[in-house]
Amino acid sequence: MNRNYIGSLLRLLLLVAVAWGCDSKKEAAHNHAEQFTCPMHPQIVRDEPGSCPICGMDLVPQAESGEEVVDSALRPLLKPTNAQVLSEAPTIAPETGTRIVTLSAQGKVAYDTREQAGVASRVAGRIERIGIRYNFQPVRKGQLLLEIYSPDLVAAQRELLYVSRQDDNPALREGARQKLLLLGMSAAQIADIVRTGKPVYRVFVYSPASGYIVDQSVVAAPATAPSAAMAGGGAASSGGGMNGMGGGAASTTAAATAPNVGNAPVLIREGQYVGAGQTVFTIYKASSLVADFYLDASLAREVRRGQKILFQSVAGDAALQTGTIGLVEPAQRGGESFATARVYLRGSKLNPGQLVRAEIPVVTENGYWLPRSALVSLGTGWIVFKAEGDVFTPKRVQTGLSADGMVQVLDDLTGWRVARTSSYLVDSESFIRASANL
Repeated sequence: MNRNYIGSLLRLLLLVAVAWGCDSKKEAAHNHAEQFTCPMHPQIVRDEPGSCPICGMDLVPQAESGEEVVDSALRPLLKPTNAQVLSEAPTIAPETGTRIVTLSAQGKVAYDTREQAGVASRVAGRIERIGIRYNFQPVRKGQLLLEIYSPDLVAAQRELLYVSRQDDNPALREGARQKLLLLGMSAAQIADIVRTGKPVYRVFVYSPASGYIVDQSVVAAPATAPSAAMAGGGAASSGGGMNGMGGGAASTTAAATAPNVGNAPVLIREGQYVGAGQTVFTIYKASSLVADFYLDASLAREVRRGQKILFQSVAGDAALQTGTIGLVEPAQRGGESFATARVYLRGSKLNPGQLVRAEIPVVTENGYWLPRSALVSLGTGWIVFKAEGDVFTPKRVQTGLSADGMVQVLDDLTGWRVARTSSYLVDSESFIRASANL
């Protein structure tokens, strides 16, 4: 009997110890999880489970560190919309490989400045007669342009006449004769002066070449920058516009020498004084023309000298022509950077001042290609939305060429998937915070 009593007592003590330990654990667990909070509104703290009075979500227990325990499925929602976007938008992979891109550019036909000829007076004097009435008037070689009265010229003629009459020194006569030749008189005129003994009070200035003449005041006038439509013609279809949206401006030489003055009258008048060596007129040879095409400055690296292009008149009144780029000239005017691709024309039916457009084929092997809809402009750069799990993160990228609705991205996009249409992921009420693309 004693043995049964002792066994029953031990079993009773064991049950009491187990029950006491369970109560201690429950109390400890209750003490550690005695507060509950909302995952979306951490300021809501309750002593018992329930719902958030703000959003209605179930309250979750707080951790021992005081931080709320957040469901992993809710973590993408905790970042601001300008840093990442939760969306199920369709994605695409960037394309690679060699592409032949056609760049479009607009330009203008102008005179070739290498073939121009200047008309200057060799003596200082007063203009007595002008044979030119309007700018770009056609002239022939040897045509009379100016008649100038020069006191210095009259004095030099009187000196020749005096030496010829009073002194039988051939060296002095030849020196006086050479002086008149250097002042612009012809040998026939000098012979007539010696024969008649009467000085000529006017020196005649003749055209040194055939072409179109324009006075120096028009040539020196600054050229205006091309319109946004002309400069943007290349940028809209070329990737340079993706980086800087740069426009263009007129060429620094040929475009400046062919201002749009039409048949404006010359500004030089009879009675006006000119200095010795002063250039009065410039003659452009009609047989030598150039076509300047305006490109965004970033495209200058894609266009090479000696490259073939196709061009025609904007009005469509001329057939498609083939040309070779003879000069690629970077320049800046009016606060805008641009590049000019120049084609030298020989025997062309185009006229100076005529607008032309060109197609420039460019072969590129570098970069990745994305649809234009996959990029969003920030004003200072371009971004794409990279798919990272269930969210899209904006990434800043550097762009290159653009053609046929596709844009070249110069950064490494290996393994990326980006949103096909990025405009749907832009929050219009906040600025996009784009992280580095690498």
